[in-house]
Amino acid sequence: MIRTEQLTKRFNNITAVEDLSLEVRQGEVFGFLGPNGAGKTTTVRLLTCLIAPTSGQAVVNGLTVGRDDTAIRRSVGVLTEAPGLYDRLGAERNLRIFAELYEVKDPRGQVEKYLRLLDLWERRDDEAGTFSKGMRQKLAIARALLHEPPIVFLDEPTAGLDPEAAHMVREAIAGLRQQGRTIFMCTHNLDEADRLCDRVAVFKTRLVVMDTPSNLRTRLFGRKVAFHLRQADDVFRATVRALPAVQDAQFIDNKLLVTLHDPEANNPDVVRALVAAGADIRFIGELRHSLEDVYLQLMKDV
Repeated sequence: MIRTEQLTKRFNNITAVEDLSLEVRQGEVFGFLGPNGAGKTTTVRLLTCLIAPTSGQAVVNGLTVGRDDTAIRRSVGVLTEAPGLYDRLGAERNLRIFAELYEVKDPRGQVEKYLRLLDLWERRDDEAGTFSKGMRQKLAIARALLHEPPIVFLDEPTAGLDPEAAHMVREAIAGLRQQGRTIFMCTHNLDEADRLCDRVAVFKTRLVVMDTPSNLRTRLFGRKVAFHLRQADDVFRATVRALPAVQDAQFIDNKLLVTLHDPEANNPDVVRALVAAGADIRFIGELRHSLEDVYLQLMKDV
């Protein structure tokens, strides 16, 4: 659905995006992660034909950036970081204007559908300028979805939302995935990205890494299983380290942390070895590094 090859954007002597090559698959939620100033918003502006690339190529929904710009704009939905709304117009009127611009077949029905979905129907006649930041964000999300685009670009979709509204937006994103939509999401909310995204790219002017959150955790930290023992003993650690599948084993208090490539396959061997060595195992649990841990580790190396 989205493919870039060495996509680059320079502003005078500043390179905002450099040699970006990636592919976003149809129907996936793709997280684009990076610090402020990394070039994430510039990338979205390039892919939605709001600015032209300096060099490189990009294809969006089978259409070529720089050649099919008008068609691309019609085929995508965009939530910008600072969405512009007509403050003196009501929520419904705001959306009706954009529904007509997108030539939506049933503008009244589509506007009502998304105002209800995002819990704004009862405020449909209120001026957008009277809305809270969170309500304005929801109205902007509704605007991005009005014409049922196959690809939706979301720049910080839950920024400024209270927990209930943020949950509603995340549910809407999950629903879009079930409909086969492709979501390209820039976010600083790493927990949100971990829960929602099929794959993520960590980006800082250049692409740092791209993979599933699970694979990134494994690549950086391995998989660690905590065997909670009644008593720590170096004999137990030595016994476990001797097993072929074990990469490392360390005690923290009475927890034996064992690094394994495939815990599901290797845990039984570790349990049998510990029991044979006389260990009393209270319980077992896998240590799960967060996507934030992954991100911070990657940023150290950039």
